[in-house]
Amino acid sequence: MTVAEQLKGKDFLCLSDYTKEEIQYLLDLAAKLKDEQKKGIPHPHLAGKTLGMIFEKSSTRTRVSFEVGMYQLGGMAMFLSGRDLQIGRGEPISDTAQVLSRYIDGIMIRTFSDDMVRELAEFASIPIINGLTDMQHPCQVMADFQTIIEQKGKLEGLKLAYVGDGNNMVHSLMIGAAKVGMHVSVASPAGYEPNASVTEMTKQFAQETGVNVVVTHDPMEAVKDADVIYTDVWASMGQEAEQQERIEKFKGFEVNGEMMKQANPDAIFLHCLPAHRGEEVAAEVIDGPQSRVFDQAENRLHAQKAVLVALMG
Repeated sequence: MTVAEQLKGKDFLCLSDYTKEEIQYLLDLAAKLKDEQKKGIPHPHLAGKTLGMIFEKSSTRTRVSFEVGMYQLGGMAMFLSGRDLQIGRGEPISDTAQVLSRYIDGIMIRTFSDDMVRELAEFASIPIINGLTDMQHPCQVMADFQTIIEQKGKLEGLKLAYVGDGNNMVHSLMIGAAKVGMHVSVASPAGYEPNASVTEMTKQFAQETGVNVVVTHDPMEAVKDADVIYTDVWASMGQEAEQQERIEKFKGFEVNGEMMKQANPDAIFLHCLPAHRGEEVAAEVIDGPQSRVFDQAENRLHAQKAVLVALMG
């Protein structure tokens, strides 16, 4: 069975479910679709198909990139607010999954609970795409990897350093990096480390690809000799009440010019956005010459189109 055949109809819930070869296939397809889009070459791979987009969390990049992506692929995207669906009034997820499977060709969901997404996938007969949960953000990582390849020409053997909160973003980055053969180093304040089970899973994948995984409380140690430095907001959605407390706890974790000097001279800076200048990143970095955050944001469109075509095409 070819990789393309393996992916047809598959869910996209967590990068732990994907092999290195499958991830690379998606990245190659993303590059091809981006090239065609830039050249104005139509690619209506999903003509006549519909993606349902369930949102229980607010979004800019996820909603716009999926909606535009489906349009460019010849299909249609439907915005489904959690407040408008019957699951918001207590309908079992299993019933919603089975009903929507009779109407549409795929579901992208952006919500809080990983368990909800997995239950949706269990009962749906169409592909389910994780657009973000409190534990994972795999679509963003595909865009990140596409950006790194464009800048560095490869993933394997590079060092990715993440500085900040041990949140959904770093979980998917750790798993994905270990899968594709990137060394990964994470620095978080005490008490804000990545989920222990995710760290253990990452180390198991790292043994298979022969890379190093480091989790530390020292950001300068983490970024030393890095090829990519990554950060995210210190307080994610739902944690706004902790914002001031976290600012205190995360002192010394701002990615600034001094920290960037510890990395390789040609290192790039990434951030999944939205960003808070003067908190997790200094303006001199995110708006400086090493920043690739807007290339990264654009690649959400192309990387997700690849996922859509592979799973629903």
